[in-house]
Amino acid sequence: MRKAWQGVVLAVVLGGSASGPVQAASVPYGMDDFARVPKFDAHVHANVDDPAFLEQARQDGFELMSINVDYPDFPSIADQHAAATALAKADPARLHWAATFSMDGFGQPGWADRVNAGLAQAKSEGARAVKIWKNVGMIEKDADGRLIMLDHPGLSPVAEQVRALDLVLIGHQGEPHNCWLPLEQMTTDNDREYFRNHPQYHMYLHPDQPSYDDQIATRDRFVAAHPGLRFVGAHMGSLEYDVDRLGAFLDRFPDASVDLAARMSQVQYQSLRDRGKVRAFFIRYQDRLLYGTDLTVNPDSDPAEFRRSAHDVWTADWRYLATGESQRVDTLDADVPGLALPREVIDKVYYRNAVRVFGTAARD
Repeated sequence: MRKAWQGVVLAVVLGGSASGPVQAASVPYGMDDFARVPKFDAHVHANVDDPAFLEQARQDGFELMSINVDYPDFPSIADQHAAATALAKADPARLHWAATFSMDGFGQPGWADRVNAGLAQAKSEGARAVKIWKNVGMIEKDADGRLIMLDHPGLSPVAEQVRALDLVLIGHQGEPHNCWLPLEQMTTDNDREYFRNHPQYHMYLHPDQPSYDDQIATRDRFVAAHPGLRFVGAHMGSLEYDVDRLGAFLDRFPDASVDLAARMSQVQYQSLRDRGKVRAFFIRYQDRLLYGTDLTVNPDSDPAEFRRSAHDVWTADWRYLATGESQRVDTLDADVPGLALPREVIDKVYYRNAVRVFGTAARD
C-alpha cells in the first residue's frame, strides 16, 4: 500500500499542496548541467598527497570530504592525516577532511584521554568530522575477548568529546544487508565481489557474530544515548536495502543524516521495482541525505586512471539522480531509469546539506 506521505510529497513537488491546486513541476537538471552546478562528495578517501583528486574535483565542480579511517588496507592513520592536511592546505575551499582514531589500547588507563587530546588537535588543524569504522562491532575485542560494540561505555567519553568540539561523528557500523546473505542471494554484484574478496567481513560465514539487526539496534542505542551529537550514518546508515526502514531511522533521530556512499546500486535495485517510492523517499528526506561515493586514491593508484574512474562514477550518479535518462548498471545487469529529482532536491543532496552539516562555506 502506498504511504500517505508519498501523495503529499508529490503534490508539494508539483507546486501545490495535498489538497490545493497543482502547478507544473520545474524542469529537472540535464547532463549539460553537471559541471556547472556546485556539488560536494561527502565521502571520499584521498589517502595520498597527489593533485589528481583535486584536479578532477575542480573540473567536475566538486568539493570533497576526505575521511581518515582505521582500515588495515589503507595507509596508516598518520599517513592519511598527513595527506588530508596537505591537500586541504593546497585548496582549503575544496578539500575538507575528517579525522579518526585508533582502537589500540582500548580499555587501558588513559586511552580515552589520549584519543580526546588527538581529536582536539585535529579540530585545531581544521578537521570537520571524526570517523568511527566498522572495526567497532565487527573486529575489535576487549581484554576478555568480547567484541567491542558501539554502545560500549568506554566509547562514551570519545562521543562526548566529538560533541563538545562541535564535530560531526561519521559512523560506519554494520555492513550492507547483503553481508548476512550467501553470495548467490545478494542483490548486487559489487557486494558479491566485495564479500568474496573480504570473507572476514562476510557475516554469513560467521554465524557466531552479531546479527544484522544486532548491529543496527546497537547503533540506534548509541545515537539515542548521545543527544546533541551530530551524526552521519555512512553508507546510508547500513539501511540501504530498504528506504522505508531508512526513513524510520531518520524520523526517529531528527538530528541524524546519512550519506549515499557506495550504496547507489542498492538504491537502484529498489527503484527498478518501485521508482515512485524511491523518488518520494528522496523528496521527503531531501534535507537529510548527503551525496557521497567512497572514491579512494591510495599511494599505488594510477592518477590518470583514477581521474577517469572518478569522472565516470560522478556522471553516472548524476544521470541517475538528476535526470530521467536510463543507463546500463552492470552490478544489476539491468537498464535503470533516472529519478529526475527536482532541482531544489538535487541542490540539497548534492551540496547544501553537506555545507550545513559540516559547517563549510558555501560557494555562490
